[in-house]
Amino acid sequence: MKPLQPDTLIRNPQGTPVVASIEVACEAAGLWHLVGNFAGFDAFIPALSHIEMTGVGIGALRKKNFRDGHCVVEQLNSRDEEAMCMTWTTLYNTLGIARLWAAMRVEALEPRRSKATWTLIGEPVDMTQAEFERFAQGFIDTALESVRQILG
Repeated sequence: MKPLQPDTLIRNPQGTPVVASIEVACEAAGLWHLVGNFAGFDAFIPALSHIEMTGVGIGALRKKNFRDGHCVVEQLNSRDEEAMCMTWTTLYNTLGIARLWAAMRVEALEPRRSKATWTLIGEPVDMTQAEFERFAQGFIDTALESVRQILG
């Protein structure tokens, strides 16, 4: 019998990055307070009913519960408060996505103007790559438009 070796199902996805960004008339710290809150995406994604967190900081897990019954479990990979950026990876989901990596970054443009950029790369299971990219683009565009309305 062959000895068991370390293995994992987690690997970075391959594909074209899907990117959305918005500029808002507020200080970067205020924008980061909203979009940089890993546990608080339900504040600007209306499709989410609530988020459950396990742990804090790098390695923490969030379970995003959608109003339609779907769920997504993600792990926080990196976070830099000074640079106002973070990355995360999907570990489990019921949306038909094999792998997904995402990043959020906030930049100060002027004293009272800032920009949020959400980037993701994913590999779908039950749809073509092009269908996934259209779905993902619509999802992050809608979420960031909600941020714009909140901070408007």
